[in-house]
Amino acid sequence: MKKTIIPFSPPYIDDDIIDNVIDTLRSGWITTGPKVKLLEKAISEYTGIQDVLCVNSWTSGALLILKWLGIKEGDEVIVPAYTYSATALVVLNFGAKPVMVDVNNEFVISPEGIKKAITSKTKAVIPVDFGGWPCDYRSISDIITSPEVITKFRPESDIQSKLGRIMIIGDSAHSFGALQYGKPAVTISDISIFSFHAVKNITTAEGGAICLNLPKPFVNANIAKYLRMMSLNGQTKDALSKSAAGGWKYDIILPGMKINMPDICAAVGLAQLKKYNVLLAMRHKIFELYSKLLNRYEFFELPPHKNDNQASSCHLYALRVKNITESQRDKIIDKITKSGIAVNVHFIPMPMLKLFKDMGYNIKDFPITYDNYSREISLPIYPQLSNYQIRIIVKQVVRAVAEVL
Repeated sequence: MKKTIIPFSPPYIDDDIIDNVIDTLRSGWITTGPKVKLLEKAISEYTGIQDVLCVNSWTSGALLILKWLGIKEGDEVIVPAYTYSATALVVLNFGAKPVMVDVNNEFVISPEGIKKAITSKTKAVIPVDFGGWPCDYRSISDIITSPEVITKFRPESDIQSKLGRIMIIGDSAHSFGALQYGKPAVTISDISIFSFHAVKNITTAEGGAICLNLPKPFVNANIAKYLRMMSLNGQTKDALSKSAAGGWKYDIILPGMKINMPDICAAVGLAQLKKYNVLLAMRHKIFELYSKLLNRYEFFELPPHKNDNQASSCHLYALRVKNITESQRDKIIDKITKSGIAVNVHFIPMPMLKLFKDMGYNIKDFPITYDNYSREISLPIYPQLSNYQIRIIVKQVVRAVAEVL
């Protein structure tokens, strides 16, 4: 196999990021401390969400929120069939059932599918923003707050009773910088959770952030304080506070978890976020150039980018090839890879994975999910790509498709 000359998704690391990490190392404080606080403040300013909590992964953030919500065995949480497995695994961790719903042609969960899947056991829905393209949160909210759905709702925890309806937890792992109705897409869900994994638009190597946007009578600042203690083993003081002279005494008041983000990771994300508007604009330009070049060929179906209501964060360029089989798609990928270009597939649908198949999920129940997956090829998209490299990628993709077809 030819050596990879264009990788799929390397992190954006420049001198400013390296300097910020070195500054953290020299400070003598590398676990949760001032850099995490600064990153939370920067996320808050960027998104308009006042109360933000950084954690060590999207998965940890979702586990924390479901624990706080009171999800337990016998409950149901609606998720799309087409997502990375973490979206459903967090539900299984509480003995609850992930109720899978098909997606639409834009890769995101079908609101009508959500409506049909709701039962008296439904406690939450986790829509997934795919590749940076936001879900139709307004339609989902209209369904969740409709009288017929609220009538079905059976709260079984104090939090659920206080909300009085199904909670919308946005899986915003892909959508930092995505817009909906002129505002950051995360402002529409009750709670949204970002991922800052190494391949994401903003990275902290590993990490995530919970954005609280709960309606009254909730006080989001109080919830954030509670969740912060939960993220630190239920401890009344963080490590920085304990390290101060005479500050050693603490208490454990909650059955918490250990999922805090360290400063050394926050330093990477903080430096990236300071220039994210520039980096995001570069992603949009790459996305637009791909679409311009690929639109010349009738056998491609381009991914959604912008419309009157929303704009992608351009995390993925999820190209589909028309009228091909899964096997043909795999052959196309093999040919592209042999040319030295790394591409990917997002994602293998959960009903096709052994864990979920053994639980009784069947991909035949999710025809649009399978159709999208069977024809999808994710192309490299990141700020370091040059126009020349993009043209090479398109040339090799076109060549590979032509040879297979």
